Amino acid sequence: MARSKLSRASITELQGEIRRRQRRLGSLERKRDKLASQLAEVEGEIRELGGQMGGEIPPGGKRPRNARNLADALADLLANQTLSVTSAAEEVQKAGYRTTSPNFRTIVNQTLLKDERFKRVGRGQYTAKASAGGTRKKRSTTKKKTKKRSARRRASRAR
Repeated sequence: MARSKLSRASITELQGEIRRRQRRLGSLERKRDKLASQLAEVEGEIRELGGQMGGEIPPGGKRPRNARNLADALADLLANQTLSVTSAAEEVQKAGYRTTSPNFRTIVNQTLLKDERFKRVGRGQYTAKASAGGTRKKRSTTKKKTKKRSARRRASRAR
């Protein structure tokens, strides 16, 4: 392992290095503060023009809370119509569902795929099923059945 130059330095040289680094630290902190204020100005201009910051968390650091979950909101939205995933994501937000997710469309897509209340009617097109009673797909028990069947076969061969 290579030794640093400081390991061979005298006490006075070390003290000088500490002073140099402290001066540099002050300079860097001032530079950071200046850049932070410039960034705040630019973000303010973006907000004035109606833009959003990507993945912006609302003041207070808390994510928005909705009265209903996404699947319920989508079920109401798609009750009498067929929409694409993108349109459904936009419409559910227009209807009042709040999110700060930068990939909300993907979350809507996963919800439409996993929840039994929705039916795919075409490529990327979904609607609500007529009887929207269930909530999620049942997990397949095929593996369990196959394991049990295999175990019975092994047991019968062993006899």
